[in-house]
Amino acid sequence: MKLKTCLISMGLSLSALLTPLTMVHAAEVTVTVKDIKRLQGHLLVSLFADKASYDSNKPAAVSRIKVANTEEVITFADLKDGEYAVKLIHDDNDNNRLDTNMLGIPKEGYGFSNNGGAFGPSPYEEAKFSVKDNTAISITLL
Repeated sequence: MKLKTCLISMGLSLSALLTPLTMVHAAEVTVTVKDIKRLQGHLLVSLFADKASYDSNKPAAVSRIKVANTEEVITFADLKDGEYAVKLIHDDNDNNRLDTNMLGIPKEGYGFSNNGGAFGPSPYEEAKFSVKDNTAISITLL
């Protein structure tokens, strides 16, 4: 009888310990990219978890998707709640970089979270957004 009580007690204790692990929350960020002009190449989308990684261009997550529509959706999963920012380019010639003209003006589509960057790269403070639970943002290509 003591063994049975001990085993039941251990089972309940183990259950109590494991319950918080099953309740761990992971957020998703869904990025809808709009106004894709050329249905060729790939979207290169980078998600940054803080200002330092954004400024040094070291993303926490990257996605590369083939362009097939004038609007595409990218999802980043298993994220902690917090502040994030997105940079993206439409690499329509698939050379894995943003092509520019002689003056440095982009020849391919690009964008930032919160749709900044019309007159140069959007600073982190303008591009950041809060993630709590699942979050959806929209970026219109420039």
